[in-house]
Amino acid sequence: MTLKHSTTRVAVVTGATQGLGLALVEGLAQRMTPRDVVYLTGRDLRRVTEAVAAVPAGGARVRGEILDVADPTAAERLAAELNSRHGGVDVVFGNAVMRVGPDDDPRRIVRDYVEVNNFGTTRLLRAFAPVLRDGARLFVVASSLGRLHHLAPVLHNRFDGLTTLDEVDAQIAAWRDAVADGSARAGAWPGFVNIPSKIGQVAAVRALAAQRRESDLARGILIAALCPGMMNTPTSGLWWDVSAAPTPAEAAVALLDLALDFVDPAHYGQLVRGGEVLAWSPDAEK
Repeated sequence: MTLKHSTTRVAVVTGATQGLGLALVEGLAQRMTPRDVVYLTGRDLRRVTEAVAAVPAGGARVRGEILDVADPTAAERLAAELNSRHGGVDVVFGNAVMRVGPDDDPRRIVRDYVEVNNFGTTRLLRAFAPVLRDGARLFVVASSLGRLHHLAPVLHNRFDGLTTLDEVDAQIAAWRDAVADGSARAGAWPGFVNIPSKIGQVAAVRALAAQRRESDLARGILIAALCPGMMNTPTSGLWWDVSAAPTPAEAAVALLDLALDFVDPAHYGQLVRGGEVLAWSPDAEK
């Protein structure tokens, strides 16, 4: 099923002033029509303004909006405003992220990190799920690290089978506090904070999908977590050799295909990479 066309299709991208987020905005603008609108959002007015000005002309209109997902009410306010302005939204990419480098002390950065990457994700899901139009897409940009494969088996039950976003937030808060007070080091938690964080993002998508699956599929709505794969970005380059990896614009293509071209019911509530579902747990592969 392709995305249904209304008079004006509305897309929203968070964390969109650079990298993958900006590539998604540019790709949406190119693939959509002049009657459509793409909202490029970020937390800094200057960077949002400059990013909007840099998007090539043609295709959909691109508008800038300030959105700091670390603000507990910002996503809800923007969703309400766009719903009032347009009567709903058609595509949402949750791409806002606080990046972490090899020299960062997890204990010092974890609270801010979780506020953006995890609570920012659940705030976005809570805010925009109610304003999705028929045929809409609601995506969280995650990672292949967001699977239970990368977590010690003794910790799997922390995230497996969660059915509400509140439950996901509670588990993330418990992990955050353990990192902040140093007790996570004595347990089975991985030292790389990106792993539990990404697992929390995927768990959030799964929890929301569990609540909405039947009605969403009947309306042609797709909610999913997306893995863009390794990209050649300065941040990734701090951790790995990404010299041969795709650019953000190249990585955005598969994500844009899912947003605008088709919907596979098998993707609903799953972590998807290149059109294929990545198994949530080792048991799911058996």
